[in-house]
Amino acid sequence: QVRLEESGGGSVQAGGSLSLTCSASGYEYNSYCMGWFRQVAGQEREGVAAICDDGTSTYADDVKGRFTISLDQDRNTAVLQMNNLKPEDTAMYYCVADEEFKLDYGMGTPTDFTYWGQGTQVTISS
Repeated sequence: QVRLEESGGGSVQAGGSLSLTCSASGYEYNSYCMGWFRQVAGQEREGVAAICDDGTSTYADDVKGRFTISLDQDRNTAVLQMNNLKPEDTAMYYCVADEEFKLDYGMGTPTDFTYWGQGTQVTISS
């Protein structure tokens, strides 16, 4: 059973930066993808960014150029560096992982990822 442990997040003013870290344990295979979805109360979860062990990555259009996702394969840890944050980035951010899904067609949907973290709140004030 894969477990995801999230850290980071918090509150910052617009234009500031935050980072999210997600550490995974229990992978059965050496092939996997990790990433983040975010959700505002009352709205659907939306993909933010994802990265796979083969080096492929993808970003939502509204975070391209501001967010950077990276993967430390030795530690099975993904990091989402978020710069130039905007109030509309405010949401609960969930780390996700899957051992079968690939990014051939982009971020995918929430159902494409089997494993989910507990979520961490990111709040951006104007």
